[in-house]
Amino acid sequence: METQFMAKQRTGLPPGLITKEFLKQFKSEEDVSNFMKDLHSQVLEQMLQGEMDAHLGYEKNDVSGNNTGNSRNGNFPKTIQTEHGESTIQIPRDRNGDFEPIIVPKHKSRGLSIEKLVISLYAKGMSVSDIEDELRNIYEINLSGSSVSIITNKVTQAAQDWQNRPLERQYLIVWMDGIMFKVRDGGKVINKTVYICVGLNKTGKKEVLGLWVGKAESSAFWMSVLTDIKARGVEDILITCTDNLNGFTDTIRSVFPNAATQVCVVHQIRNSCRYVTYKDLKEFTKDLKTIYGAVNKDAAALALDVFEQKWGKKYQYAVRSWRTNWDDLTTFFDYPMEIRKIIYTTNLIENLNGKIRKYTKAKLSFPNDDAVKKSVYLAINEIEKKWTMPIRNWAIVLNQFILIFDNRILL
Repeated sequence: METQFMAKQRTGLPPGLITKEFLKQFKSEEDVSNFMKDLHSQVLEQMLQGEMDAHLGYEKNDVSGNNTGNSRNGNFPKTIQTEHGESTIQIPRDRNGDFEPIIVPKHKSRGLSIEKLVISLYAKGMSVSDIEDELRNIYEINLSGSSVSIITNKVTQAAQDWQNRPLERQYLIVWMDGIMFKVRDGGKVINKTVYICVGLNKTGKKEVLGLWVGKAESSAFWMSVLTDIKARGVEDILITCTDNLNGFTDTIRSVFPNAATQVCVVHQIRNSCRYVTYKDLKEFTKDLKTIYGAVNKDAAALALDVFEQKWGKKYQYAVRSWRTNWDDLTTFFDYPMEIRKIIYTTNLIENLNGKIRKYTKAKLSFPNDDAVKKSVYLAINEIEKKWTMPIRNWAIVLNQFILIFDNRILL
């Protein structure tokens, strides 16, 4: 009796499960391990079915799922590693192919611990109360909101360590942009900007250098961002890609004086088109393409002259903005086509910002700066997992950089 009671205390198993009759089936430690392995697999499969129910919005064979646009589509086997050895479990799939299990993540051979599960759900934009409900309703795990908060707060230290980590001495390209969030500050919910830098290192891979929270985007705050990057070990940046924020180029050159600066052409086009009537917009943008799509800088300058003759009187400000930013808009013409395609726009970092939005869309506002930092850090962690390969045509691009910046490349 005492042994059975102690076993129940240790494992939390239901009363009456471990009986003499039950134990007769085990003849060796191997039998116990095989039983635990089978039990672990069955529990995981049931939890996965619960995830699929939540994903589709209805349980298996429920008529409410008819004509919803998505349904179950069988299972596929997956081999996983457990404490009791290797097991094969059945992973459910849906017809749309967008089901992503959490308890047994794609491309991983181990299931998540409760702590990792909580952090994974938090990274996907769920609130503490939502996570508490998810664990209870889908996984039948009762974890209080305070316990969830304790787990997610561990992320804060990890985010600080990541933010303060040493960086490489040199980055070939650094893209810089801001993304806006609503954050509570001084009793009011205001717009704040998360400043993000992405660097291209000498292996051709992208790396988020850090994130910084400030008020409305300004060249003054970017100064503090660039100063921080330099303090963490960056000695040189070959090319920067930014939007056309006033004073941004001067700010960059004050910290990294040798950096070539490229203002995003797509940003410039958008800004120009703000002053154009709808009926002229199609023709106006077609004529703009003759400028940035020219074969070289001289041809682009001639195209701008023609463009000004046609549109200068009607849209004087739009044309003048091209003249004002001309040197920084046309930096990309100094490089071969492979490098031009990478630097003439900040689409790369805008794409990153869009994915961050996807992860954080469930949160209409954040209670403080630390909360937004934590959420964006977790989103970046998820996104960077897919940044495993160098950029396209990397061997060609690297050789071009070496030829152009021969005396500056820090190999």
